[in-house]
Amino acid sequence: MARSETTTRVLVALVAIPIGVVLVVAGGWALALLLGAIAVAGALEFYRLAEQKGIQPLRFLGGLIAALFVALGAVNPVGGPEAAGYTLLLLFSVVGVAVVAIWARGVERDPLLAFSTTLTGAVYTGYLLSFALFLRHLPGSSGVWHGTALLFAPVLLTWASDTAAYFVGRQWGARKLFPSVSPGKTVEGAIGAVAGAVLVAIAYRHVLLLFPLYHLELWQAVVLGILVSIAAQVGDLVESLFKRDAGVKDSGALLPGHGGALDRFDSLFFTLPLGYYFFRLVFSAQQAF
Repeated sequence: MARSETTTRVLVALVAIPIGVVLVVAGGWALALLLGAIAVAGALEFYRLAEQKGIQPLRFLGGLIAALFVALGAVNPVGGPEAAGYTLLLLFSVVGVAVVAIWARGVERDPLLAFSTTLTGAVYTGYLLSFALFLRHLPGSSGVWHGTALLFAPVLLTWASDTAAYFVGRQWGARKLFPSVSPGKTVEGAIGAVAGAVLVAIAYRHVLLLFPLYHLELWQAVVLGILVSIAAQVGDLVESLFKRDAGVKDSGALLPGHGGALDRFDSLFFTLPLGYYFFRLVFSAQQAF
């Protein structure tokens, strides 16, 4: 990587990370604004990848649905996905996209592909990212800092997994993991990713012990680290598969030096929902005993 590109990456990170932390701490609509922007950008990048394959998704409608997923999550984040009105949104989305696909595309312009790709892009970005809101406002979390600590758990473990995979794979990587999808990923890097996430989970367990609920036993921290690392690597491979199929290196250029929204947040699409349901399960177990 050229020195100028590395400098750009560092400078962008120095600006973006503090802004992200402030919005996470604020929660609610402030966090939803950040998530909505990422979701819309990610959906549009997804549609650009589809267009490389000759598919013509309904870009505006898909971006709107992605934003609505996040907005509905912000209306009642404490209630979780069950109370967010997602069933109704999906119903109207399916009908709306179908009608527009028929009207705007017709039989000649592959309405089936337009329909399925539009909905997939919106769900892949908006729906999955909205779990950050549910995790930040998880019922039983005691105040701003507890909810913030819960949300940072899958984020930090994802980062640890990605970082460990890079350095272990670079140092000891020999056997390719999925060369047809991502030639740079190795079996050794994948194992290192799991180990890195587990170590950080064990350390982060002591942060969660500061709060009355959602603290983790040692074995639970190990399980969380393993699951998050696996989910993060699957998310990364899924996006790599999309890009390889579309024949592009980066999904976009949202953040200079960091690629697009999908490049930067692909793993979180999978680890945020996992983190939410993991802590819900932990809370249920703690309440039962």
